[in-house]
Amino acid sequence: MIELSDLAAMMLERGNQKRYVRIESWLDDDLLSDDVPVIAAREEVDRSNNVPERLSFSVPRTAAGFDWTPTTDTHPLAANGQRVRVLLGVGTGLDAEGAPRVEWLNRGWFVIYSAEANGDQVDVEAYGLLWLVQEARLVSPYQPAASSTFRSVLRDLMGPGVPAVFDGALINRTVPSTINYDDDRLGAVYATLAAWPAEGQVTEDGYFLVSPAADASVVSLALTDGRGGTVVRAAGVSTREGAYNAVVARGTAADGGQVQGVAYDTGGPKRVGGPFNDLPVPYYYDSPLLTTQAQAQAAAKTRLATIKRQTSSTYTVEMVPHPALQTGDLVTLTTEHFTALPAIVEALVLPYNPDGGSQTLTVRSTT
Repeated sequence: MIELSDLAAMMLERGNQKRYVRIESWLDDDLLSDDVPVIAAREEVDRSNNVPERLSFSVPRTAAGFDWTPTTDTHPLAANGQRVRVLLGVGTGLDAEGAPRVEWLNRGWFVIYSAEANGDQVDVEAYGLLWLVQEARLVSPYQPAASSTFRSVLRDLMGPGVPAVFDGALINRTVPSTINYDDDRLGAVYATLAAWPAEGQVTEDGYFLVSPAADASVVSLALTDGRGGTVVRAAGVSTREGAYNAVVARGTAADGGQVQGVAYDTGGPKRVGGPFNDLPVPYYYDSPLLTTQAQAQAAAKTRLATIKRQTSSTYTVEMVPHPALQTGDLVTLTTEHFTALPAIVEALVLPYNPDGGSQTLTVRSTT
C-alpha cells in the first residue's frame, strides 16, 4: 500500500470524494509537461499478467492554445520513450486562506505505448515499466558468465532502464553457467525469480524490487459494507480450474544427476487426502537453476504457495476508490456473508477522476 498520512487515510475511509489527478510527461530527464490536462483516466493492474499495469487516459485535442496531438518526436504524448508519472491527490481540508490542502500519492511510472486523436480528444495507452523489458527480446541467447549469481543475472536481464534492487533478506548464490535463455527476456526474468525463489515488482519510484516470495502479512485496509463502509458490492467465485495440491520441482545437479523437491498442500480446502481429491494432483516445474535438493524443495514450496493463492476463492469488490491500494496488499473483507475475511488484492481497476465511478478489486481469500 502506498504510504499516506493518518488524516488522508481517515478522509478516504469516510468515502471522501475530494480527489485530484496530475499526470507528468518526461523524456529521459526532461520534464515535458508537469500537468497533462486529463479528461478521464483509469489504471488497471493484474498480477497474473507479464506486465501487470496498464493506464488509459484522454486529454483535449487542444487546451490553453496547445495542441495535444503528438505531431513531433518530442511531444509530451509521443511514443518515443516518453514516460508519464501519475500523482493522485486526496483533499485534506482547507488552509488558512481557504484554498484546498492536497496530499499527493505517487501511483508510479508508465511508458506511453500509443496516442491517437479521436475527434476532439486524444486517447493515450501506456503500460508499466516492465513493458520495456518485454519488448526488448534477447538478440542472441543469454548464457551467464562463470561465477554469475542470481543478482547479476537479473541485473543483466533487466538492464539499466528498470534497475533491479534486492532485499537484504535474499541469500545470493551462483548459477550454473550452462543455463541458456533464448529470446524471451522477461520470461527469463520470471524463470530466474521462480528458481531463487523470489518475487519482483516495479515500485512507484520506478525500480524493480526483488524480495523473498511471500504474501503480505500486515493488513493494509479493512473493507466493509453497510453503514459507514466503502464497499458497494462483493461477489464470490470458486473453481477447480488450475487447482493443484502438490508441486514437483526438478533440476540438475553438478554431476548431471536429477534433483527433485516435492511440496504438498496439507491444509485448506484442496489439501491432499481431503474431499477435493484423495490423491495428489501435481504441478511439475523444471529449471536448470535448481542444482540441489534443498533448492528444488524451496522452489516447490514457493510455487505451491503461489498456486494456492491463484486458485483460492475469488471475490470481486466494488468500492469507493482508494488511491493508495496496490496489488499484493492484504485486506479484510466484511459483508453479510463473512466477517474480516483476509484476502490478497490480485487485480484492480482504479478510476482517477472523481466522477469516474467505483473502483473494482479482485481479491483472493488467504484462508
